[in-house]
Amino acid sequence: MLDAAEPYALILAAFGVVVLLTAWLPLLLKRMPISLPMVCIGIGAVLAWSPFAPVVGMNPLENRYLTEKLTEFVVIVSLMGAGLKLDRPLSLAGWQTSWRLLGISMPLTIAGIVFLGWSILGLGIASALLLGAALAPTDPVLASDIQVGPPQSGEEDEVRFALTSEAGLNDGAAFPFVHLAIAIALSQASGEPFFADWFLVDVIWKIAAGIAIGWLGGKTMGYLTFRLPKRAGLSETRDGFVALGVTCLAYGSTELLHGYGFLAVFVAAVALRSVERKHHYHENLHNFAEQIERLLMMVLLVCFGAAIGEGAVFGALSWQVVITAVLILIAIRPLSGWVGLAGYAAPAAEKGVIAFFGIRGLGSFYYLAFALGQADFERPELLWVTVCFVVLSSIIAHGMLVTPVMNKMDRSLRQPTP
Repeated sequence: MLDAAEPYALILAAFGVVVLLTAWLPLLLKRMPISLPMVCIGIGAVLAWSPFAPVVGMNPLENRYLTEKLTEFVVIVSLMGAGLKLDRPLSLAGWQTSWRLLGISMPLTIAGIVFLGWSILGLGIASALLLGAALAPTDPVLASDIQVGPPQSGEEDEVRFALTSEAGLNDGAAFPFVHLAIAIALSQASGEPFFADWFLVDVIWKIAAGIAIGWLGGKTMGYLTFRLPKRAGLSETRDGFVALGVTCLAYGSTELLHGYGFLAVFVAAVALRSVERKHHYHENLHNFAEQIERLLMMVLLVCFGAAIGEGAVFGALSWQVVITAVLILIAIRPLSGWVGLAGYAAPAAEKGVIAFFGIRGLGSFYYLAFALGQADFERPELLWVTVCFVVLSSIIAHGMLVTPVMNKMDRSLRQPTP
C-alpha cells in the first residue's frame, strides 16, 4: 500500500532526474542528430507507461490556464537570454535579415497558414487566423541549437544571428494577429465593429509601449548594473539571477500598462547589452537565463511527451491535420522565408538554412491557450491537435537536421574563399 508521502517522494525523484539530465544531455547530444527536445518528449512518453505516470501524467492541454502561464514564463526567460547573447549593435543595416523576416516572411507565413486552415481544415476566419498567428513565430525556446553562442563568444554568423533575432522579435510581432483573431471572434458573437479599436490599441499602443518600456527599462538597468560607482553596480554581485529580475520587471510592468511584454523583454535585453557591450557580467546573466530556460523547457516537454504517450493529445488526429502540418513545415515557412530574403546579399545556402529552420515550439502553445481564454473559437480541439502535431513534427524534423546542417555550414564558412 502506498504511503502518503510517496507521491511527494516520487515528484522529488522525477524532478531530480530531470535536473541532472538538463545538465548532462546537451553534452552527450552535441554532435548527434538528436536534439534535447526530442529526448524530453521521448522521456515523457516512457514515463507515461511507468510507475512515475501519476507524477508526469498531467495533460497540459487539459488545463488551459496552467498551460498558458507555464509556457508564458519559459518564453519570457528565453527572450531575455536571446537578447543578452546578441553582440551586434541594433541598427537598420546590421539587422537587415531580422527586419525582412519580421516584416515580410512572418505575415506571408500567417497568410499561408490561414489559407490552409480554411481550405484543408475547414476553419472559419477567426480560428484560421488564430492558427496562423500561433504557428508563424519562430520559437525562442526550442531554437537554441541554431542560435548565436554566449555573449562575446564569436559564434554569431549571419544565419545564427538572423534566427536568434527573429525568434526574439517575432514573438511580440505575432501578438497583433492573435488579438485580431480574438477581435473577430468576439465581433462575430456580438456584432460590434472591431477594426478601429484593434488597430489603435493592439497594434499602435501595445507595440509602442512594449518597445518604449523595454528600451527605457533596459537602459535603466544597464546604468544600475554597469555605470554606478565601483562596488555599487549590480555587476559587482556577479549574480546571474539578476537576469530573472530584469525579465520579470520588464514583462510585468509592460503588461500592467497594456503593452506587449514579450517584445519589452527582448528589447530590454538588447538595451541592457548596449550600455556596456563587452563586460564579462553579461555571460553570468546569459548563463543563468539559459539554465532556467532549459530546465523549464525539459519539464514542459516531458509533460507533453507523457500526454502523447497516454494518447490524450492526438485522439482527433486526421489526414487533413497531417497534410496541413507537412505543408507548413516544408512549404509555407521555407517559401515565406525565401521571399523575405530575396535580394539580400548572401549565399543561397545560407538563405536556405534561414528560411527552413523556422522551428515551432512552446510559444505556439502559449498563443493558443491565451486566445482560447479570451473568446470562443470554433473547433478548439482541432486547433489544439494541429498545433501539437506541427510542434512535434518540427521538433523531430528540425532536431534531426540541425546538427548535420549547421556543422556543414560551419565547415563551409571556415573554408578560405579562392
